Amino acid sequence: MGRRRPFVGDRLLTVAEVASAMRVSNMTIYRLIKSGQLAAVRVGKNYRIRESDVDRYLSERFVRSEGAE
Repeated sequence: MGRRRPFVGDRLLTVAEVASAMRVSNMTIYRLIKSGQLAAVRVGKNYRIRESDVDRYLSERFVRSEGAE
């Protein structure tokens, strides 16, 4: 397990909210969680994802297309 961070000021999003924002399926988000690519917190039977973890995941995978300025 990684280092724990406080939740203060960080929204917890559902799998469906993250999937909708990223325009992918819920299953894709579950796969990212299971593979460890996207950090999540287990709340009962459900997962919650910190908004900052979603931002971090996306920024680490950001690529600039050629010709874009």
